[in-house]
Amino acid sequence: MIESWEIKKFTNCLQKVRNTTKITKKQFLNTGLYPVISQEASFINGYWDNKEDLLQIEKPVVIFGDHTKVIKYVDFSFVRGADGVKVLLPIEEINSKFFSYQIQSIKLRDLGYARHYRLLKEEMISIPPLNEQKEIVSILDDAFASIDKAKANIERNIENAKELFQSKLNEIFSQTGEGWEKKILKSVARYDKSKYIGFDRPFVGLEHIESNTGSHIGSLDPVSVKSSTFQFDQRHVLYGRLRPYLNKVYVPLFEGHCSTEIFPILPNEELNREFLFYWLITPDTVSKIDSTWTGARMPRANMNEVINFTLPVPDIDTQAKTVKALNRFKIQYQKIINSYESQLKNIDELRKSILQKAFSGELTNKSVAA
Repeated sequence: MIESWEIKKFTNCLQKVRNTTKITKKQFLNTGLYPVISQEASFINGYWDNKEDLLQIEKPVVIFGDHTKVIKYVDFSFVRGADGVKVLLPIEEINSKFFSYQIQSIKLRDLGYARHYRLLKEEMISIPPLNEQKEIVSILDDAFASIDKAKANIERNIENAKELFQSKLNEIFSQTGEGWEKKILKSVARYDKSKYIGFDRPFVGLEHIESNTGSHIGSLDPVSVKSSTFQFDQRHVLYGRLRPYLNKVYVPLFEGHCSTEIFPILPNEELNREFLFYWLITPDTVSKIDSTWTGARMPRANMNEVINFTLPVPDIDTQAKTVKALNRFKIQYQKIINSYESQLKNIDELRKSILQKAFSGELTNKSVAA
């Protein structure tokens, strides 16, 4: 820290912001006259047409997501999203973009979906002279332009890899050739909602299933829970019915019990359970199941409809060969994704390192290699 820098409590760095109407997510328009800024990761989250709800911006502001910790620098007038949107207007002696970068440099502990602004309010802010703030912003802008470009390229590569994998799944499960018979799901599988009684088996909740990949997250230590659970074993496929668009499907290799938000599906001898798994995570199937959901706040797949869906079922040997080919394809796909995600992690660490240097006074009059 440099002696000429002033230290202020976070709350003493802010001006009051005029109150405007907050628009809930379900009210957002897909197109409109004015952008809606909310706490979600994407920069603009919707649109609105009522000018009276517009927050007129003279000096740029910083948006802080109370639940998400998302930080946005906004230099144009916008409509405020509802729950969890904190609009921060720094005092005149603080450059708004400098303020945004400094908030990004603060490590707030993760409280899940609880509110984080109370943690931010306890922080101290370092304030160099205004001309030095502008110099730091210029250095960071240049460094992060290169970093953000590299990050965008990697994220695009990840999306391309995901699209290739999804396209492969759709291609396989859209087959209608000889030997591929359309069957109703309930003719080759059933829901097995047997209640679990005990305390000596691993528990699987929705939080333990990774979206789209079917990978297990967390410990397999035995866990007892207070609520009712379903039992399962190595014959089942576990399907997460809550928010079906999250695509949480799991093929367990052990005996355990699961949340009642997860349906254990038991295939009969005509259906390979890994074949069933791949059909369930196929984008066309996910979209079809998602269209059945009921419940606005906690959308759940209508499993009575799903059990009557049709799926293409070849003979059991062809199913096994298909699964083997998809497993190989998935392994290669996951290697590519892991490599790209490792690169993203390195980029994020570089960004954090640069921010740390910036607010310890190490960047002024220095260049940053991005």
